[in-house]
Amino acid sequence: MMNVSPIIIGGHTFTAISVELPKTNLLVVTSEKGYIMCGALDVALLNEKLKDRGIIAGRAVGVKTIDQLLDAPLESITYGAANLGIHTGMAGREALLKMI
Repeated sequence: MMNVSPIIIGGHTFTAISVELPKTNLLVVTSEKGYIMCGALDVALLNEKLKDRGIIAGRAVGVKTIDQLLDAPLESITYGAANLGIHTGMAGREALLKMI
């Protein structure tokens, strides 16, 4: 099953997407500029193979719900996210507010 819903953080609207897959869940919260995602995100691929795209994204691991994704510290980020002042250890919701 897939669920797409708006969420409000700091007065701004983001889109939360969760996809139930066999034995795991895919979790994403996105803005128009970038997104945070569960451990399925391959930050190294984005930074190396797709560097020219300047993708703004962060990855949190060990999360099972959108709320956990928002509260979890980011384990890794893209170069594009770093350019916005996002850093590892930053909570997902705080990173999203920098992606406005």
